[in-house]
Amino acid sequence: MAPGQASPNPRRLLARVRDVMAGAGSAQHRLDETVAVIAEGTAAEVCSVYVMRPGEVLELFATHGLRASAVHLTRLRVGEGLVGEIAAHARPLALADAQGHPSFVFRPETGEEIYHSLMGVPILRGGRVIGVLVVQNRTRRQYLEEEVEALQTVAMVLAELVAGGELVSRDELRPVDGIALLPLRLEGVYVNSGIGIGRAVLHQPRFDIHHLVAEDPELEHRRLSQAFADMHGALDDMLQSSEIARGGEHHDILESYRMIAEDAGLMARIDEAITGGLTAEAAVQKVHNDIRARMSQITDPYLRERIHDLDDLANRLLQHLFGAEGTAAGDDRLDDMILVARSMGPAQLLDYDHSRLRGLVLEEGSATSHVAIVAKAFDIPVVVHAREVLDRVEPGDPIIVDGDNAQVFIRPGEDIRQAFAAGKKARDLRQAAYASLRELPAVTVDGQTVGININAGLLIDVAHLKDSGAAGIGLYRTEIPFMVRADFPDVAAQQRLYTKVLRRADGKPVVFRTLDVGGDKLLPYWDNSEEENPIMGWRAIRVSLDHPAVLRHQLRAMIRAAAGGELRVMFPMLAEVAEFDAARALLEMELDRERERGGRLPGLLEVGAMLEVPALAFQLPALLERVDFLSIGSNDLLQFLFASDRNNVRLAERYDSLSPLFLGFLRSVLEQCRRASVPVSLCGDMASRPLEAMALVGMGLRDISVPPSAVGPLKAMIRSLDSAPLRDCMSRLYGQQRHSVREHLRAFAKDHGVMI
Repeated sequence: MAPGQASPNPRRLLARVRDVMAGAGSAQHRLDETVAVIAEGTAAEVCSVYVMRPGEVLELFATHGLRASAVHLTRLRVGEGLVGEIAAHARPLALADAQGHPSFVFRPETGEEIYHSLMGVPILRGGRVIGVLVVQNRTRRQYLEEEVEALQTVAMVLAELVAGGELVSRDELRPVDGIALLPLRLEGVYVNSGIGIGRAVLHQPRFDIHHLVAEDPELEHRRLSQAFADMHGALDDMLQSSEIARGGEHHDILESYRMIAEDAGLMARIDEAITGGLTAEAAVQKVHNDIRARMSQITDPYLRERIHDLDDLANRLLQHLFGAEGTAAGDDRLDDMILVARSMGPAQLLDYDHSRLRGLVLEEGSATSHVAIVAKAFDIPVVVHAREVLDRVEPGDPIIVDGDNAQVFIRPGEDIRQAFAAGKKARDLRQAAYASLRELPAVTVDGQTVGININAGLLIDVAHLKDSGAAGIGLYRTEIPFMVRADFPDVAAQQRLYTKVLRRADGKPVVFRTLDVGGDKLLPYWDNSEEENPIMGWRAIRVSLDHPAVLRHQLRAMIRAAAGGELRVMFPMLAEVAEFDAARALLEMELDRERERGGRLPGLLEVGAMLEVPALAFQLPALLERVDFLSIGSNDLLQFLFASDRNNVRLAERYDSLSPLFLGFLRSVLEQCRRASVPVSLCGDMASRPLEAMALVGMGLRDISVPPSAVGPLKAMIRSLDSAPLRDCMSRLYGQQRHSVREHLRAFAKDHGVMI
């Protein structure tokens, strides 16, 4: 901002934008007037709006300050130039010297070479980027944080005009083939097994927010507070209902879900948006869009699933603000419902009468979603990532959900219906077999015990310890509470969380992984500078050691939570032994501090390291002298070893965890741990699949940590396995020069009756 220049008044600017948007004339005319108003209200010489077109192209739709001839001519791909960067990452950008930024792209037709500073924000709708709003100045202006916030609030209002269907026809974004009226089969992703036969009920919460700008901010604050109170009361009523009150994992999920709803940070962010000039409804939508856009950048499937819980919370708040149901939950016309949705939170599913639910189909989601956990508790088959299902099904259409094979049949013929009736009988027999193993130990035919632990990241997940029969929690991801808050959780808040985790584990071991943020897991209250390769960049232990106070606070909270009990903690993403030593030194400092204040120390303390970076494997002798245990993170280790991005679909089948090279690498690690008498476990996707887990047992691994849904199939595999002949078989595979030994191991399992 120029010296002596007053900060823009966001409420006054919002009011002016609202008046222009509500005025007469075409949508293009109103947009042209709007950019002029925004430029004046932000003391900018340029204001431009880019709108997303099909094919992820951003088209200049209106400008005040750039050449008018560039409108509808200048186009940028997502990721191209500064505007494309804002769209690609769904995050604001404020630069005093925009032309010096490495992503700057000069378009001569715009005449923008005379403007040096730039501030831009994404225009979001439903958590998706639909455009970009940019202001520019000739001077090298240092934009303030409150100016960025003000522009984001304006973009929230502007989104209504951009998404209204007058600037860009909604027909452009519809599937070319429209709604198929013939029988149709869709492929999805497996989540919950089972077969559901019924008719489609579309779950599409829709709240049209017409009043965006607050006339009376104090009234809007009171409305928000009342809506939070009403939502909490409704959740309490749901918890106390006769069926849910009996307990079970769905009760624990809802109880923990209510804790998310109570997050003071969420309410504070919405209050800030109201203070900035929005109505309560618009503020809820703005904060939800911001969080959803940020979390959608995350590649970790577990963390991405928290998006759907936040969707649910936003919809519930809007429901209480509008005083309307907003979904089909109250429709009692169908007895056999197949629920179809883009995404859902757990409480939304509980709004429906589960006695009439026969299946669930989502366009998004995964096995780690809370709605999938609730569906499992009610024995509801689920298929996710069924692309464009909402565009291809009509309310009331006959549907079959094949959860076992991740398929959805829309308007199936009679022959298909009969075939699935027989398949359901076979499925019921398999489920009964898994249930009978729950209380039995995971022991091979020749007496080798394998510890099966679960991965967790929220209180909700701890309930699976009992239901799955797992031995403990081999990986507790501590970063999730950091990611859903508006600010950094203090020691007391972290201590309360870790105490609840340990209590709910009921004496079973819990291994806490320290903060693993950075990469694609960003915190909203930290300055997250751009990195060309964030997964291999500033993340995990590197962040913690650069911010030692953060790690110390986390360790202090763990020590106090485990007072007199057991504490197991491990440090992620280590590349050098020196990094472990530095982290361990911070832990010792916190132990000394607690001792000096007279606090109770953990009765048992075990400190471990995660092997994810191949460089650490060359330092194992020194590391094993220092650690109490080692955990192999197979996901990162595999992609770093092969220099292969695991999220790149072109490389998905190129490298195999059952390659002789990778198996030989793991065998070397296991052998060194055995000689050093250091316990070793493996967490990651490799351990969660029966065939790969069989290979791990064959090479001598006796401790794994997997998603809760994998425990039953893995226990069945282990109890059907004789490890001695498998060990002999694998000894002949390590040195082979081939892409994979997968088929060889599959043949072994078939020949020896191993359940994979």
